[in-house]
Amino acid sequence: MIKIFTDTSANLPVSLTDKYHVTVVPFTYTVNGESLPQHPSGDFNGESFYEAMRQGSAVKTSMVNAADFTEAFEKALSSGDDVLYVGMSGGISGTAQAASFAVNELKEKYPERRIAAVDTLAASLGEGLQVLEAARMIQNGADFEEVRDRLLEKRNTMCQYFTVDDLKYLKAGGRISSAAAAVGTLLQIKPLLTGDAEGRIVSCGKARGRKAALTALADKYAELCADKNDGAGIAHADSAADADFLENELRGRGFTGECLKVMYEPVTGSHVGPGTVALFFNGIHK
Repeated sequence: MIKIFTDTSANLPVSLTDKYHVTVVPFTYTVNGESLPQHPSGDFNGESFYEAMRQGSAVKTSMVNAADFTEAFEKALSSGDDVLYVGMSGGISGTAQAASFAVNELKEKYPERRIAAVDTLAASLGEGLQVLEAARMIQNGADFEEVRDRLLEKRNTMCQYFTVDDLKYLKAGGRISSAAAAVGTLLQIKPLLTGDAEGRIVSCGKARGRKAALTALADKYAELCADKNDGAGIAHADSAADADFLENELRGRGFTGECLKVMYEPVTGSHVGPGTVALFFNGIHK
């Protein structure tokens, strides 16, 4: 049997991880020095968390280390299962490297088992949608190599476009350069950002005002979407009304698929900041 693993950055509701038997390895974070292990279900009080950030609470995050991955993967391997980890972008976190280290170590210990770690080059639902595709393929009988190879292909067309209220969170966490952060919000100019071919966060434009920024995300969908019947994802950091607005804009551009909408989980959300809205879909290219 193939056991699929991911991390909490995938931002998947527990109803889906349970349905597809996905094991979630949690990140940890602190708020004002208090350690808060992230629950694998992703459950947390999002409104309180993001309001605390708005009020200046200090949030720090920790990546999943190799030992954590080794412990999680070995439980499956020792039971005779194969392990496929589908994880957060190495362009923004050392977690991908830690997972690869664990995989290489365990390959030596369990040479008869198939083990792989796939860097999705994405985060939040950009990662989560790929996890779901892999899990569905496994449930439909696809073999290990077929699923792994599909992910390695799919990650190159997973589009991630988002807008933030304030670039200071990305800058503080080292997720974006000072030059990119200089776009700023002067005169209500809202930055548009994307995940590049290496999974890094880069600036890709700007819009005047919040609604214009959300409309620009929908325009990116209309320009790049490979199949408007396919599913898409929207993540927001305590901006549910804006997420609904964006979905309506997508519907107006011909989107007929299922829309998975989630609150940004706290670890990724702490780096993009309150008010962020992000769109994820499979494109003709990134």
